Amino acid sequence: MHKNLTVVDHPLVLHKLTLMRDKHTPSAVFRQLLREISLLLAYEVLRDLPTTTKTIDTPMTEREAPILKGKKLVFASILRAGNGLLDGLLDLVPSARVGHIGLYRDPESLTAIEYYLKMPDSLSERRVILVDPMLATANSASAAASRLKEVGAEDIKFLCLLSAPEGIEAFSNAHPDVQIYTAAIDSHLNEHGYIVPGLGDAGDRMYGTK
Repeated sequence: MHKNLTVVDHPLVLHKLTLMRDKHTPSAVFRQLLREISLLLAYEVLRDLPTTTKTIDTPMTEREAPILKGKKLVFASILRAGNGLLDGLLDLVPSARVGHIGLYRDPESLTAIEYYLKMPDSLSERRVILVDPMLATANSASAAASRLKEVGAEDIKFLCLLSAPEGIEAFSNAHPDVQIYTAAIDSHLNEHGYIVPGLGDAGDRMYGTK
């Protein structure tokens, strides 16, 4: 296993993921499950956030208590499916900034083509959590991480729901400094670059499109 890989195999995560894999699960339920599972994954990806202390008055006494340190987090979503993870993350950290990277996969070459980028300022001073439900070929995720670095991000983690061994290998080779967090590692990619057994196209499952 790659040293920059963390598999979040909590029973609740695995249970919700099983429900999401079922092709009979309707879009509304799929979206709700994705929101719930992203919140659970967030606990792990944010486990090592830096903290400091401040003096507060409790109902009983004064004390030094821990609080988050530094500028606010950034959640960077790879459009469009990445937005499905944002709700759960923002439930947990409502003060976080949000950025978007628009990429689409060329159906022939499977390479990622950028069409949109909007990020908060001062990325070099913030932790950036890059989110996309699937790490398949890793073309989109690798391109997104590269663009984040180009616009100043220095502390990046990548959060996904499902990953394929091929994608983990490719992303790790391209960005060995970026930790990957995933709920499951599936068998392989098919000839179209989809994860098997997977759960299909996450964006289509979320929004009821084809």
